[in-house]
Amino acid sequence: MSDFAIKAENLGKLYRTGQFVGYRNLQENLSHALLSPFRRFRDGSTQATKPDNYIWALKDVSFQVRQGEVVGIIGRNGAGKTTLLRILTRITEPTEGGAEIRGRVSALLEVGTGFHPELTGRENVYLNGAILGMKRYEIKRKFDEIVEFSGVEKFIDTPLKRYSSGMQVRLAFSVAAHLEPEILLVDEVLAVGDAQFQKKCLGKMENVSKEGRTVLFVSHNMAAINRLCPRAILLDNGRLVQDGHSVSVTNAYLNGEAGVGGQRTWELEEAPGTDELRLTSIKLLKADGTPASVVEVHEPLTLRIGYHIGQPGLSFRCAALFFTQGVCAFSTIEPSETRQEQIGDYFSEVFIPPNLLAEGEYTVGITIFNSRGIKLQFVRVRDTITFQIFDPMTEPSARGDYAENLAGVMRPLLKWKSLFRE
Repeated sequence: MSDFAIKAENLGKLYRTGQFVGYRNLQENLSHALLSPFRRFRDGSTQATKPDNYIWALKDVSFQVRQGEVVGIIGRNGAGKTTLLRILTRITEPTEGGAEIRGRVSALLEVGTGFHPELTGRENVYLNGAILGMKRYEIKRKFDEIVEFSGVEKFIDTPLKRYSSGMQVRLAFSVAAHLEPEILLVDEVLAVGDAQFQKKCLGKMENVSKEGRTVLFVSHNMAAINRLCPRAILLDNGRLVQDGHSVSVTNAYLNGEAGVGGQRTWELEEAPGTDELRLTSIKLLKADGTPASVVEVHEPLTLRIGYHIGQPGLSFRCAALFFTQGVCAFSTIEPSETRQEQIGDYFSEVFIPPNLLAEGEYTVGITIFNSRGIKLQFVRVRDTITFQIFDPMTEPSARGDYAENLAGVMRPLLKWKSLFRE
């Protein structure tokens, strides 16, 4: 890959853990040096030499990114994502290996670095822009656009110390987002600000990705990764474990998390429920019958609920509740009760049509109960599985060719028509 913009070879970063002892004066240093041999004899070894006091934040990480490519970096907290970006931006040096970068680099790692509380918002725009590598004429040319994007126009000449934390974040991101580098490194910018501003951030990231710049994008938002990044890299415990198409990589990541992928099973002894009925499995299936944890908005789905009946002649019905953003997006229930005369394993299925849910992360809750006479709850479980919906904008959907974010947790593809008034 000769046209690379970023090339990392066997990157490793070793950190030492443990308590920081602070600075000592001359007397304390002499005392510590004289007593150290006795401490070693007493303790058998020093704290500093114990391997448990060191941790590899990155280990043997190698990859290349072509010029103009947009690549997502995903993984759990502590997987090494931020450490990787810090090495690429020369904030920290690797312990081993190296990285080569071709082109002007800008990074959105710690939004707001370099802001001064005594200066006004206007003055901080120029100060922060200069710190991030912008020329004064560039800042002046983009000043109105930066302020408008931030939404703090009324307070631009107010000292920053009077801003709320959210206002400071909005202004800081606005400055950083209007850089024009050849390579952009972005660390979880969609976590800043309120929900409305996060949507603006996502829209800005989409524009950047369409301008032909090389982008490394770290995020826990799998829908954003799949929408913005054709390729993704998965880090786990400091190591690169998968590199490929973003849908495949995010699907592997979600399925690798205990109990949060598109399917989940329980051993009968540990299955939730009662002796009469226990929930043994739940699967979200694509049209070809394969389990799914990352789903395109236009794909039809089937939710399969498996259960074991321990009492013959049991009557019950299943209900599934789909949650997102802390609210129930919708619920569905079997229209009539099922009666099974024999003990054994069974399952119920419900079809979920395409173009129903909006982009985002969803969890599924399951309830199985008898509603005749006194209501009996056999199973009631929340957050059984997790899946992601994203819109690749390659098939018909409620979005059409509208590239901005759409509000709501449901996004049905409805029929529209325009009529001439007679």
